[in-house]
Amino acid sequence: MKIAVVILNWNGKKLLKQFLPSVIAHSNVADIYVADNASTDDSIDFLKANYTSIKIIQNKENGGYAKGYNDALKHIEADIFCLLNSDVEVTNNWLQPIIKTFKKESNTAIIQPKLLDYNKKDYFEYAGAAGGFIDKYGYPYCRGRIFNTIEKDNGQYNDPSEIFWASGACLFVRSNVFKKLNGLDEYFFAHMEEIDFCWRAKNIGHTIKYVGKSEIYHVGGATLSNTNPKKTFLNFRNSLFTITKNAKGNIFLLIIIRLILDGIAGIKFLFEFKPLHTFAIIKAHFSFYGHLNYLLKYRNRTKNKVNYYQKTSIVFDYFVNKKTIYKNL
Repeated sequence: MKIAVVILNWNGKKLLKQFLPSVIAHSNVADIYVADNASTDDSIDFLKANYTSIKIIQNKENGGYAKGYNDALKHIEADIFCLLNSDVEVTNNWLQPIIKTFKKESNTAIIQPKLLDYNKKDYFEYAGAAGGFIDKYGYPYCRGRIFNTIEKDNGQYNDPSEIFWASGACLFVRSNVFKKLNGLDEYFFAHMEEIDFCWRAKNIGHTIKYVGKSEIYHVGGATLSNTNPKKTFLNFRNSLFTITKNAKGNIFLLIIIRLILDGIAGIKFLFEFKPLHTFAIIKAHFSFYGHLNYLLKYRNRTKNKVNYYQKTSIVFDYFVNKKTIYKNL
Protein backbone atom coordinates (compact mmCIF):
# COMPACT_ATOMS: atom_id res chain seq x y z
CA MET A 1 0.00 0.00 0.00
CA LYS A 2 1.71 3.15 -1.23
CA ILE A 3 1.18 6.25 0.92
CA ALA A 4 1.91 9.85 -0.01
CA VAL A 5 2.12 12.37 2.83
CA VAL A 6 1.38 15.74 1.24
CA ILE A 7 2.01 18.98 3.14
CA LEU A 8 0.43 22.12 1.71
CA ASN A 9 2.65 25.17 2.15
CA TRP A 10 2.11 28.87 1.66
CA ASN A 11 4.88 31.16 2.91
CA GLY A 12 5.50 28.66 5.68
CA LYS A 13 9.26 28.30 5.84
CA LYS A 14 9.20 28.71 9.63
CA LEU A 15 6.63 25.93 10.03
CA LEU A 16 8.48 23.63 7.63
CA LYS A 17 11.71 24.18 9.53
CA GLN A 18 9.98 23.35 12.81
CA PHE A 19 7.73 20.43 11.89
CA LEU A 20 9.09 18.74 8.79
CA PRO A 21 11.86 16.88 10.71
CA SER A 22 9.29 14.87 12.71
CA VAL A 23 7.43 13.91 9.54
CA ILE A 24 10.64 12.70 7.91
CA ALA A 25 11.79 10.84 11.03
CA HIS A 26 8.55 8.91 11.50
CA SER A 27 7.29 8.36 7.95
CA ASN A 28 9.78 5.98 6.38
CA VAL A 29 6.96 3.89 4.86
CA ALA A 30 5.63 6.89 2.91
CA ASP A 31 6.71 9.30 0.20
CA ILE A 32 6.74 12.89 1.45
CA TYR A 33 5.67 15.81 -0.70
CA VAL A 34 5.44 19.55 -0.12
CA ALA A 35 2.83 21.17 -2.32
CA ASP A 36 3.67 24.87 -2.49
CA ASN A 37 0.81 27.32 -3.10
CA ALA A 38 2.83 29.96 -4.97
CA SER A 39 4.75 31.12 -1.90
CA THR A 40 6.56 34.44 -2.05
CA ASP A 41 9.01 33.61 0.75
CA ASP A 42 12.04 31.36 0.29
CA SER A 43 10.27 28.11 1.26
CA ILE A 44 11.27 26.33 -1.93
CA ASP A 45 14.94 27.35 -1.71
CA PHE A 46 14.96 26.22 1.92
CA LEU A 47 13.57 22.79 1.00
CA LYS A 48 15.96 22.31 -1.90
CA ALA A 49 18.95 23.24 0.24
CA ASN A 50 18.05 21.15 3.29
CA TYR A 51 15.67 18.34 2.32
CA THR A 52 16.70 16.78 -0.95
CA SER A 53 14.56 13.69 -0.27
CA ILE A 54 11.36 15.74 -0.22
CA LYS A 55 9.42 15.88 -3.48
CA ILE A 56 8.24 19.40 -4.30
CA ILE A 57 5.14 20.31 -6.30
CA GLN A 58 4.80 23.99 -7.20
CA ASN A 59 1.24 25.17 -7.77
CA LYS A 60 0.82 28.14 -10.08
CA GLU A 61 -1.39 30.12 -7.68
CA ASN A 62 -2.59 30.23 -4.09
CA GLY A 63 -6.01 28.67 -4.49
CA GLY A 64 -6.37 27.93 -0.80
CA TYR A 65 -6.58 24.52 0.82
CA ALA A 66 -9.08 23.00 -1.62
CA LYS A 67 -7.58 24.02 -4.95
CA GLY A 68 -4.06 23.66 -3.58
CA TYR A 69 -4.58 19.99 -2.85
CA ASN A 70 -6.64 19.37 -5.98
CA ASP A 71 -3.85 20.74 -8.16
CA ALA A 72 -1.06 18.96 -6.30
CA LEU A 73 -2.61 15.50 -6.01
CA LYS A 74 -3.02 15.28 -9.79
CA HIS A 75 0.76 14.81 -9.93
CA ILE A 76 1.00 12.07 -7.29
CA GLU A 77 0.53 8.32 -7.72
CA ALA A 78 -0.34 6.55 -4.47
CA ASP A 79 -2.98 4.29 -2.94
CA ILE A 80 -3.48 6.59 0.05
CA PHE A 81 -3.15 10.35 0.23
CA CYS A 82 -2.43 11.95 3.60
CA LEU A 83 -3.37 15.63 3.58
CA LEU A 84 -1.22 17.01 6.40
CA ASN A 85 -1.07 20.57 7.69
CA SER A 86 2.36 22.17 7.91
CA ASP A 87 1.92 22.89 11.65
CA VAL A 88 1.73 19.24 12.72
CA GLU A 89 4.21 17.17 14.72
CA VAL A 90 3.77 13.45 14.11
CA THR A 91 4.79 10.61 16.42
CA ASN A 92 6.58 7.30 16.12
CA ASN A 93 4.51 4.66 14.27
CA TRP A 94 1.72 7.12 13.50
CA LEU A 95 1.18 5.58 10.07
CA GLN A 96 1.04 1.89 11.00
CA PRO A 97 -2.43 1.87 12.67
CA ILE A 98 -3.80 3.83 9.69
CA ILE A 99 -2.36 1.39 7.15
CA LYS A 100 -3.66 -1.58 9.14
CA THR A 101 -7.18 -0.16 9.18
CA PHE A 102 -7.23 0.55 5.44
CA LYS A 103 -6.00 -2.99 4.70
CA LYS A 104 -8.55 -4.58 7.02
CA GLU A 105 -11.60 -2.45 6.12
CA SER A 106 -12.14 -2.17 2.38
CA ASN A 107 -15.10 0.22 2.70
CA THR A 108 -13.27 2.64 4.96
CA ALA A 109 -12.32 5.49 2.64
CA ILE A 110 -11.19 8.24 5.02
CA ILE A 111 -9.35 8.10 8.36
CA GLN A 112 -8.39 10.67 10.98
CA PRO A 113 -5.83 10.07 13.78
CA LYS A 114 -6.08 11.49 17.29
CA LEU A 115 -5.43 15.25 17.17
CA LEU A 116 -3.79 16.64 20.29
CA ASP A 117 -2.76 20.22 21.06
CA TYR A 118 0.90 20.90 20.33
CA ASN A 119 1.04 23.54 23.06
CA LYS A 120 -0.94 21.53 25.67
CA LYS A 121 -0.11 17.97 24.74
CA ASP A 122 -2.47 16.30 27.18
CA TYR A 123 -5.47 18.07 25.64
CA PHE A 124 -7.31 17.48 22.37
CA GLU A 125 -6.92 20.01 19.59
CA TYR A 126 -9.78 22.16 18.34
CA ALA A 127 -9.61 21.28 14.64
CA GLY A 128 -10.65 17.65 14.92
CA ALA A 129 -9.98 16.18 18.38
CA ALA A 130 -11.14 12.54 18.25
CA GLY A 131 -13.29 12.80 15.15
CA GLY A 132 -16.11 15.02 13.98
CA PHE A 133 -19.90 15.13 13.77
CA ILE A 134 -22.51 17.75 12.86
CA ASP A 135 -25.96 18.53 14.18
CA LYS A 136 -29.12 18.92 12.10
CA TYR A 137 -28.28 22.55 11.30
CA GLY A 138 -24.72 21.86 10.17
CA TYR A 139 -22.83 23.01 13.27
CA PRO A 140 -19.74 20.83 13.75
CA TYR A 141 -18.50 19.33 16.98
CA CYS A 142 -16.07 16.57 17.94
CA ARG A 143 -15.45 13.81 20.39
CA GLY A 144 -13.29 15.82 22.75
CA ARG A 145 -14.34 19.31 21.61
CA ILE A 146 -17.69 21.09 21.59
CA PHE A 147 -17.49 24.71 20.45
CA ASN A 148 -14.66 26.19 22.56
CA THR A 149 -14.71 23.57 25.32
CA ILE A 150 -11.79 21.21 24.80
CA GLU A 151 -11.38 18.03 26.83
CA LYS A 152 -8.25 16.62 28.40
CA ASP A 153 -7.06 13.37 26.84
CA ASN A 154 -7.47 10.70 29.51
CA GLY A 155 -7.66 7.86 27.02
CA GLN A 156 -11.46 8.16 26.84
CA TYR A 157 -11.39 8.23 23.04
CA ASN A 158 -8.64 5.71 22.30
CA ASP A 159 -11.11 3.33 20.69
CA PRO A 160 -11.44 3.19 16.89
CA SER A 161 -14.79 4.67 15.97
CA GLU A 162 -16.89 5.55 12.96
CA ILE A 163 -17.23 9.31 12.64
CA PHE A 164 -18.99 11.71 10.28
CA TRP A 165 -16.06 13.89 9.27
CA ALA A 166 -12.29 13.82 9.53
CA SER A 167 -10.22 16.93 10.16
CA GLY A 168 -8.38 18.52 7.24
CA ALA A 169 -5.43 19.02 9.58
CA CYS A 170 -4.61 15.35 8.94
CA LEU A 171 -6.90 13.48 6.58
CA PHE A 172 -6.09 10.11 5.04
CA VAL A 173 -8.11 9.18 1.97
CA ARG A 174 -7.98 6.43 -0.63
CA SER A 175 -6.80 8.03 -3.85
CA ASN A 176 -9.51 6.36 -5.94
CA VAL A 177 -12.19 7.86 -3.67
CA PHE A 178 -10.59 11.30 -3.85
CA LYS A 179 -10.72 11.08 -7.64
CA LYS A 180 -14.26 9.66 -7.68
CA LEU A 181 -15.43 12.69 -5.66
CA ASN A 182 -13.54 15.08 -7.98
CA GLY A 183 -11.48 16.21 -5.01
CA LEU A 184 -12.30 19.07 -2.69
CA ASP A 185 -14.82 21.78 -3.57
CA GLU A 186 -12.74 24.78 -4.65
CA TYR A 187 -15.57 27.24 -3.98
CA PHE A 188 -14.82 26.74 -0.26
CA PHE A 189 -11.24 28.06 -0.58
CA ALA A 190 -10.47 27.02 3.02
CA HIS A 191 -12.29 25.82 6.17
CA MET A 192 -15.00 23.15 6.35
CA GLU A 193 -14.21 21.77 2.91
CA GLU A 194 -13.25 18.52 4.63
CA ILE A 195 -16.74 18.22 6.13
CA ASP A 196 -18.29 18.66 2.69
CA PHE A 197 -15.81 16.15 1.26
CA CYS A 198 -16.56 13.56 3.95
CA TRP A 199 -20.30 14.11 3.62
CA ARG A 200 -20.08 13.47 -0.12
CA ALA A 201 -18.13 10.29 0.58
CA LYS A 202 -20.85 9.21 3.03
CA ASN A 203 -23.54 9.93 0.46
CA ILE A 204 -22.00 7.39 -1.92
CA GLY A 205 -21.71 4.72 0.75
CA HIS A 206 -18.21 5.05 2.20
CA THR A 207 -17.19 4.80 5.86
CA ILE A 208 -15.07 7.35 7.76
CA LYS A 209 -13.08 6.25 10.79
CA TYR A 210 -11.16 7.68 13.72
CA VAL A 211 -8.10 5.65 14.74
CA GLY A 212 -6.95 6.67 18.21
CA LYS A 213 -3.77 4.57 18.19
CA SER A 214 -2.30 7.08 15.74
CA GLU A 215 -1.44 10.38 17.46
CA ILE A 216 -0.32 13.74 16.13
CA TYR A 217 0.11 17.21 17.65
CA HIS A 218 -1.41 20.20 15.87
CA VAL A 219 -0.71 23.87 16.53
CA GLY A 220 -3.88 25.14 14.84
CA GLY A 221 -4.64 28.64 13.59
CA ALA A 222 -1.25 28.93 11.91
CA THR A 223 -2.83 30.40 8.78
CA LEU A 224 -5.94 32.09 10.23
CA SER A 225 -6.54 32.43 13.98
CA ASN A 226 -9.98 32.25 15.59
CA THR A 227 -9.80 36.00 16.18
CA ASN A 228 -9.62 36.72 12.45
CA PRO A 229 -12.99 37.81 10.95
CA LYS A 230 -12.04 36.13 7.67
CA LYS A 231 -12.13 32.79 9.48
CA THR A 232 -15.61 33.64 10.81
CA PHE A 233 -16.70 34.49 7.27
CA LEU A 234 -15.37 31.24 5.81
CA ASN A 235 -16.76 29.05 8.59
CA PHE A 236 -20.29 30.49 8.47
CA ARG A 237 -20.47 30.65 4.68
CA ASN A 238 -18.96 27.24 4.09
CA SER A 239 -21.23 25.61 6.64
CA LEU A 240 -24.21 26.91 4.65
CA PHE A 241 -22.57 25.62 1.46
CA THR A 242 -22.17 22.19 3.02
CA ILE A 243 -25.72 21.64 4.26
CA THR A 244 -27.27 23.05 1.07
CA LYS A 245 -25.30 20.62 -1.08
CA ASN A 246 -25.67 17.53 1.04
CA ALA A 247 -28.38 17.57 3.72
CA LYS A 248 -31.32 15.20 3.57
CA GLY A 249 -34.84 16.59 3.96
CA ASN A 250 -36.54 19.97 3.48
CA ILE A 251 -33.55 22.14 2.66
CA PHE A 252 -35.43 25.45 2.56
CA LEU A 253 -36.81 25.12 6.10
CA LEU A 254 -33.39 23.96 7.27
CA ILE A 255 -31.65 26.98 5.74
CA ILE A 256 -34.18 29.45 7.18
CA ILE A 257 -33.64 28.09 10.71
CA ARG A 258 -29.89 28.11 10.19
CA LEU A 259 -29.91 31.73 9.01
CA ILE A 260 -31.85 32.71 12.14
CA LEU A 261 -29.32 30.92 14.35
CA ASP A 262 -26.49 32.68 12.52
CA GLY A 263 -28.25 35.97 13.19
CA ILE A 264 -28.31 35.20 16.91
CA ALA A 265 -24.58 34.46 16.73
CA GLY A 266 -24.07 37.84 15.03
CA ILE A 267 -25.93 39.62 17.86
CA LYS A 268 -23.82 37.72 20.39
CA PHE A 269 -20.66 39.01 18.68
CA LEU A 270 -22.02 42.57 18.97
CA PHE A 271 -22.55 42.17 22.72
CA GLU A 272 -18.98 40.87 22.94
CA PHE A 273 -17.76 44.05 21.16
CA LYS A 274 -16.72 42.10 18.05
CA PRO A 275 -18.56 43.98 15.30
CA LEU A 276 -16.14 42.80 12.60
CA HIS A 277 -17.27 39.22 13.25
CA THR A 278 -20.93 40.28 13.02
CA PHE A 279 -20.16 41.90 9.68
CA ALA A 280 -18.32 38.72 8.62
CA ILE A 281 -21.53 36.69 9.19
CA ILE A 282 -23.56 39.18 7.13
CA LYS A 283 -20.95 39.01 4.39
CA ALA A 284 -21.02 35.19 4.58
CA HIS A 285 -24.78 35.18 4.02
CA PHE A 286 -24.56 37.41 0.96
CA SER A 287 -21.80 35.24 -0.47
CA PHE A 288 -24.02 32.21 0.16
CA TYR A 289 -26.89 33.82 -1.76
CA GLY A 290 -24.49 34.53 -4.62
CA HIS A 291 -23.54 30.84 -4.84
CA LEU A 292 -27.03 29.44 -4.30
CA ASN A 293 -27.60 28.48 -7.94
CA TYR A 294 -24.42 26.38 -8.01
CA LEU A 295 -25.23 24.77 -4.65
CA LEU A 296 -28.77 23.78 -5.64
CA LYS A 297 -27.58 22.36 -8.95
CA TYR A 298 -25.08 20.22 -7.11
CA ARG A 299 -27.75 19.16 -4.62
CA ASN A 300 -30.09 18.06 -7.39
CA ARG A 301 -27.36 15.81 -8.83
CA THR A 302 -26.91 13.98 -5.52
CA LYS A 303 -29.44 11.14 -5.55
CA ASN A 304 -28.69 9.50 -2.19
CA LYS A 305 -28.40 11.55 0.98
CA VAL A 306 -27.56 9.90 4.30
CA ASN A 307 -29.06 10.59 7.71
CA TYR A 308 -26.24 12.84 8.83
CA TYR A 309 -26.87 13.88 12.42
CA GLN A 310 -27.14 12.33 15.88
CA LYS A 311 -28.10 15.55 17.69
CA THR A 312 -30.80 17.98 16.57
CA SER A 313 -29.08 21.07 17.97
CA ILE A 314 -25.62 21.08 19.51
CA VAL A 315 -26.17 24.82 20.05
CA PHE A 316 -29.13 24.13 22.36
CA ASP A 317 -27.35 21.28 24.16
CA TYR A 318 -24.25 23.38 24.76
CA PHE A 319 -25.59 26.86 25.55
CA VAL A 320 -28.94 25.96 27.17
CA ASN A 321 -28.50 22.47 28.62
CA LYS A 322 -24.82 23.18 29.46
CA LYS A 323 -23.59 19.88 27.99
CA THR A 324 -19.97 20.62 27.28
CA ILE A 325 -18.54 17.07 27.20
CA TYR A 326 -19.13 14.75 24.27
CA LYS A 327 -19.96 11.72 26.41
CA ASN A 328 -22.72 13.72 28.18
CA LEU A 329 -24.60 14.49 24.99
